Amino acid sequence: MAEHVFETTSGRVSDTLAHRNELWERCYAELMARARTGLEQEILRLGGSCAHVLDESIDSRHDGATGETWLHGRFTYMLYRRSGSG
Repeated sequence: MAEHVFETTSGRVSDTLAHRNELWERCYAELMARARTGLEQEILRLGGSCAHVLDESIDSRHDGATGETWLHGRFTYMLYRRSGSG
């Protein structure tokens, strides 16, 4: 049908050197879970049957005022509709 973009973020965590790997892994898992859920909702909202992710970009964000960091994901995907549906 068409190419679309979906963006989401993980929850924020304290920007600290202690347990940095565990925090990154937690943020990444949360980001991917939110992306999966969000893409499923977008497919339904747009009347599609399925989607194929063409590109993903994940980067970290930081708020110096709060001392928090999080991940931001941008997913470009092709939305498809089965013939005869919708």
